Amino acid sequence: MSALKAESQTTNLPAAVVHPPLTPRFSPSAVLLFDIDGVIRDVGGSYRRAIVETVHHYSGTRPDPDAIDALKAEGCWNNDWAASLELLRRGGLADLPSFDALVEVFNGFYFGGDPEGDPNSWEGFIGQEPLLVSAEFFEQLSAAGVAWGFVSGAEPPSARFVLEQRLGLSSPPLIAMGDAPDKPDPTGFLRLAAALAGELGAAAAPVAYLGDTVADVITVQRARQQQPHQRFVSLAVAPPHLQGQEARAQRHRYELQLREAGADAVIPHTAAVLASLEQALA
Repeated sequence: MSALKAESQTTNLPAAVVHPPLTPRFSPSAVLLFDIDGVIRDVGGSYRRAIVETVHHYSGTRPDPDAIDALKAEGCWNNDWAASLELLRRGGLADLPSFDALVEVFNGFYFGGDPEGDPNSWEGFIGQEPLLVSAEFFEQLSAAGVAWGFVSGAEPPSARFVLEQRLGLSSPPLIAMGDAPDKPDPTGFLRLAAALAGELGAAAAPVAYLGDTVADVITVQRARQQQPHQRFVSLAVAPPHLQGQEARAQRHRYELQLREAGADAVIPHTAAVLASLEQALA
């Protein structure tokens, strides 16, 4: 028998960035939270490309994908602005830019327009993000009795753009940049988990998180420390730029790092998460 009851859910819950916490509309069999970048959308040609071009803008050199992966594997560079600045520092740039100046350059590459403006006017790399799932994917989760939401380090306009405009989700539960401390701090993760489960503790539904970085895995480890009686499941997936046959060796190393960080399971792609969650909870 499946570990997830086949309960139906016609709609998901509204955004979680409200106080007091939300009251769930149904009792879920499980709560499944997602990172966005590398899990819901492929950012190899957008956010990662913006890192590369931002570093090049200031230093004249472009970091290769392995250098970015190695930095991300350290588990403390989830913020791509901070990651760009750190790559410049490690590259020996004598005169580092201010953080605010770097953010402006980065957003020029990524959004190519006002982040708070009309998305139809954006001309940056954000327009080059293949989706990794469809709206039907979330309908299947709801039909299985799973409450779902998103905990991401993406800027709110970027996160809302992919979830609401491209996937067509209505007011998806979301913790984005600025709504909570950056991962691997588990504050935002725990807030949204509690909102969707109704409570956290021994009697609550299990809570899983699917991410693509070591920081995502460590977020779950730290959540366990803060809520030791709650059942948490850490699921991980290698980002799309490592999914091709030509990157098998790099993918193997990356997945090993995710497991060593504490991932309970590494899945082949996002669409496989429901079956993997059922297996983890069996």
